[in-house]
Amino acid sequence: MIEETLLPCEHRDEVCIKTREGSFRFRSISENIIRCEYTPAEDFAAISAIGVESVAIPLLSAREDEEKYTVSSGGLKVEVNKNDSRFTWIGLSGEKLLQEGGKELSETPVVFYSTDGEEPIIRRQKTVDGERNFIENLRPVKERMAYKAKLKFEFAPDESIHGLGQAEEGIFNYRGHTQYLYQHNMRTPIPFFVSSKGYGILIDCGCLMTFNDDERGSYIHMENVEQLDYYFVTGERMEDIIAGFRMLTGKAALLPKWSFGYIQSKERYENQQELVDIARRYREINVGLDCVVQDWKTWKDDEWGSKVVDKERFPDLKAMSKELEDLNVHSMVSVWPNMNSGTKDHDEMKEKGFLLKDLCTYDAFNEEARNTYWEQCNSELFSGGFDSWWCDSTEPFTGPDWSGKYMREPWERFELVGREHEKFLGQQRANLYSLYHARGIFENQRITNPHKRVLNLTRSGYAGIQKYGTMLWSGDVSASWDTLKKQVVEGINMAFSGMPWWTLDIGGFFVVDKNWEKRGCGCNNDPNPKWFWHGEYEEGTDDLAYRELYVRWLEYGVFLPMFRSHGTDTAREIWNFGKPGEVFYDSIAKSIALRYSLMPYIYSVAGNVFLRDGSMIRPLIFDFPRDDKAIRVDNEYMFGPSLLVCPVTEPMFFGKNSSILATANTTVRCYLPEGCAWYDLYTHERFYGGVEVTVNSALDRIPVFVRAGSIIPREKELSYACEEAKTPLEFHIYPGANGSFHFYEDDGDDYSYEDGVLNDILLSWDDDRGELTVGASSYIFPGSLKGRKCVAVLGTRRKEFTYMGREITVSV
Repeated sequence: MIEETLLPCEHRDEVCIKTREGSFRFRSISENIIRCEYTPAEDFAAISAIGVESVAIPLLSAREDEEKYTVSSGGLKVEVNKNDSRFTWIGLSGEKLLQEGGKELSETPVVFYSTDGEEPIIRRQKTVDGERNFIENLRPVKERMAYKAKLKFEFAPDESIHGLGQAEEGIFNYRGHTQYLYQHNMRTPIPFFVSSKGYGILIDCGCLMTFNDDERGSYIHMENVEQLDYYFVTGERMEDIIAGFRMLTGKAALLPKWSFGYIQSKERYENQQELVDIARRYREINVGLDCVVQDWKTWKDDEWGSKVVDKERFPDLKAMSKELEDLNVHSMVSVWPNMNSGTKDHDEMKEKGFLLKDLCTYDAFNEEARNTYWEQCNSELFSGGFDSWWCDSTEPFTGPDWSGKYMREPWERFELVGREHEKFLGQQRANLYSLYHARGIFENQRITNPHKRVLNLTRSGYAGIQKYGTMLWSGDVSASWDTLKKQVVEGINMAFSGMPWWTLDIGGFFVVDKNWEKRGCGCNNDPNPKWFWHGEYEEGTDDLAYRELYVRWLEYGVFLPMFRSHGTDTAREIWNFGKPGEVFYDSIAKSIALRYSLMPYIYSVAGNVFLRDGSMIRPLIFDFPRDDKAIRVDNEYMFGPSLLVCPVTEPMFFGKNSSILATANTTVRCYLPEGCAWYDLYTHERFYGGVEVTVNSALDRIPVFVRAGSIIPREKELSYACEEAKTPLEFHIYPGANGSFHFYEDDGDDYSYEDGVLNDILLSWDDDRGELTVGASSYIFPGSLKGRKCVAVLGTRRKEFTYMGREITVSV
């Protein structure tokens, strides 16, 4: 039974307040985070729907007057109006952060689906995601009662709302919009948003949700919950709010260093020899490469989802892995949660009772089922030497909407796909499958090989998935300039959502606009066009317009957490875009070389994600919160603390079918945030901040600017991320302000960093003195800084020195 807290009180870890409608419980997680629970029931729910494990600490004080209750954690305060129970959230300085509009809970049944003892009537259908089962005689059965919930807001007129995961529409500010939060190909909902007013809200639920902000009101609606449960997070900086999100949902696991190099993929390589040949050819042409990817169908024909490989095409995985290792190239393999009936893996899951009610997808919510799934993955794939995972179709249901000539309306798609997830996963777990699936891969690989970092490229995710070694990607997008523009926004949204690792299919997954039968996936009996297969370039790489789009997409990809080219119907290896000396080939090679040149900077920024809950993709409000223009910019972002990236999202040279654009504009307008000077990354031209500048953007580069005071560590002539460089490490200094940077090093592929076996070397630049200081370090790793020759680079000036692990100051 809920007991109301006697007021006033001090140093409590929780405060309970009873009203006529129900009971509120506040818990202090930190000075800047308060958990709020609301229920009309006699007791609060015992567990967190999304697995939050934070323990309340005794920071709360509470008091009351005639009009309100006031609960404070020290850095955050909430006032509860006694008349209508509406909340007002107040920051440390007394500023009003948010006026809530009230809360609603209405009873609704929790149902599960059953054939009620009848033999399942199974309709099997081949889909783009393999064979799927549709059980014709599943019927809903009421289990108990729970609640629909609505959390209402009264946003300030000038307030902007960001986050909520990744969708398709490219919405930067959700004010004035409706967004449906459900798992789908090209949609990754995260129940967390941040406000330009300096707070964030994490909703602790796993059900379908809707965010709404229009004339009907501003609110988040939850379809089925045990109680209304959310965390209010604030901080001095936006990054403090993101750190609060990670404190609640889990610290991001650091990915292997090689995963930040160039990754070559396509749908699909046919056999193990082709994988090796692709890797060898990249080495022969001296273009950097770290990983080749085996997409679907390592299995025999008609054995979709089987983790037993086709021995005719993959006769010796260990030999293949050894050849790749000798080339210093890693590998990734696609695995699916659904398995065709009659396969060994499916039969094992069925025999053990580990299948969902669709009778083809394994039950990731069951720990024993997750262990069995891992045993199947390990039996041939992991033991055979594949380094990493591509967990595809982890929603795991898209079928009802993944068909038809035209895209359905947003609410219709939500109903079709969302209800399918409710049917097979449960209403309160409709968004959670990918989280548990990733957990099984992560936990079991670490048991099998505790010295090898997990990398799981996954199509779906949820709050907390960052702690399981996952890289989210945006799904099967189509090749168009409009899609590229929207993808830039969606990457920014994922950063707002607390997700540090995000990428996409460089060049778009679908390039042409043709019938399904062209895919060769066993679906030739359905020749009708599909709305999602809607690329704009029928001639693929033969169309110079697509080559231009691909190059711009790749140049954007240089500045993403994962640099990965992938797609269907059009091969993406560099030699498909020309030959050396030709502009497209040379632009691609130059971009890949730039990525490797920046590897010390990139891996240091990645290390900061673990050490300080940092973000690689940084919306401009993170670093320039007082610049009113910067916080509204949706087509630029910071990549780490120093680089301002301005993707090119319009054609400059070619129209479709290689037509030359007569009125092409080869310049780009970029806004440079105020408060500092900026340098062109390529020319070192200096610009003032707080202005828009017009710069030329040749085909071989997109505009990138360096913040004054930055120190950018760079390498030369790397072919893969962990290569021990043969030339001195360069520290490029951009004067005009004092600055610092944390240079990060560790083993690169084990988990010793969790125990502090790492170097977090502080680099400092004193602009007045013209001095670079490199701090001390403790450990030596292969290719690490200690013992290396270095060069401090300031414009045309270069100062050589040797770093021996002790602090050293160099005048430049």
